[in-house]
Amino acid sequence: MGMFSFIKEAGEKLFGHGEAQAAQAAVVAAPTPENIQALSQAAGDAIATYIGTMNLDVEALEIAFDAPTGTVTVSGVVPDQATKEKVLLCCGNVASVQSVNDMMTVSSPEPESQMYVVVSGDNLSRVSKQFYGTPNKYTQIFEANKPMLTHPDKIYPGQVLRIPAEA
Repeated sequence: MGMFSFIKEAGEKLFGHGEAQAAQAAVVAAPTPENIQALSQAAGDAIATYIGTMNLDVEALEIAFDAPTGTVTVSGVVPDQATKEKVLLCCGNVASVQSVNDMMTVSSPEPESQMYVVVSGDNLSRVSKQFYGTPNKYTQIFEANKPMLTHPDKIYPGQVLRIPAEA
């Protein structure tokens, strides 16, 4: 449990359509407490839907987004540490999210992975060489970040990646 920081400007653009987009427009037009609350609710729902599309197994998933601070609070029960870390990354690698407050419980605790923030010019081979001493283990990093990553070459500056212990 704890607070994880992310780069607010980087990540999936989940709030640019549907109810979240309408709520953002309402806040820009009239930043009332009611409109800010509606934006927070719509954004939280969009993040929960995104986690659902990743097919991550979370019992009693609850997502709350605080629009003024850009903070997501996530709770629920996950079967393992890898799933927990993937859920945290799904929450944090979203544009407008600055931090994630982890309130999740892991059924079978394991050691935590390291987290790495992608910088300009990075690729998974370079990250693999940095953490494992060889560029050839980039597939281990790619697999550890599925389903959020769909292709090893599709990473972007500011994205946070899981770096599991060397297998």
